[in-house]
Amino acid sequence: MSIFSSIFNKKSKPISSEELYSEDDITSLLQKVRKLEIKTKGLSNHIFSGEYHSAFKGRGMSFSEVREYSYGDDVRNIDWNVTARFRAPFIKVFEEERELTLMLLVDISSSSLFGTHSKNKKSLISELCSVLAFSAISNNDKVGVIFFSNKIERYIAPKKGKSHVLFIIRELLSSKPEYNKQTNIEEALRYLNAICKKRSIAFLFSDFYSFDYQKALQISAKKHDLIGVHVYDELDKNLPDVGAIEVQDSETFETMWLNTSSKSVREAYSKRFLEHEKQTLLYFNKSNTSLISMSTNEDYVKKLQLFFKSRSH
Repeated sequence: MSIFSSIFNKKSKPISSEELYSEDDITSLLQKVRKLEIKTKGLSNHIFSGEYHSAFKGRGMSFSEVREYSYGDDVRNIDWNVTARFRAPFIKVFEEERELTLMLLVDISSSSLFGTHSKNKKSLISELCSVLAFSAISNNDKVGVIFFSNKIERYIAPKKGKSHVLFIIRELLSSKPEYNKQTNIEEALRYLNAICKKRSIAFLFSDFYSFDYQKALQISAKKHDLIGVHVYDELDKNLPDVGAIEVQDSETFETMWLNTSSKSVREAYSKRFLEHEKQTLLYFNKSNTSLISMSTNEDYVKKLQLFFKSRSH
């Protein structure tokens, strides 16, 4: 069950997905796609494309061509047959075999619609996915998406190309849970393993308020290069002192009243979040895979840069 994250009072109102993307008009949606494209493609081209390439290596090196030897070249790459034929030193040139597949597993359950700053969890996830997708296609990799809640909501098969990424961005901005508003990460990971027979780079975006998924995580981490991205809002972590307020669980719709003026209530609320965060990190550590924790009011550029650099060493 997710944390009580929808808070209703005069001083603090959550930003919902409907408030950000409420218009059904296709022109409005295309404008939002274009705006997100400009922002994230620019970040990818100027910051992340090279770092993405360094962080995620290809499957090996394959022979490309031969060229004349230049000072400083590795003598171990000299092609002696060609050298003997032309009576001048030639070396073999190798290139990286990439053809990697980037899979984005996106939690679109109701709790992803929550946010109290300039963006909600869903819009942050959309930006992160867009940056990664543009970085992938600039490295000639394929990109696919699995949208999930308590069920698999939609699957977009991996493809290359800008038009495919723009289609993904449109779906990221307009996606809403159709089947269930809760979260089942185990189901998403099972589907990933079933649909992707070859090893892929898989980013799992969620606030991780889900049923037990530790075993599924361990299986997926052995099969894929899996990275978790824990997205949360500051109000998930800390309650403001605004008196008595009614809160509602965004996934189960259970409601209750909280006295936020009580220090013990605020401390218990924060403790619950920290315990959840600790448990999530423990799951990923036991699976020997990475977890990035990111707030909706954080600079995700710096967080991604640090992650890519840590992978490059």
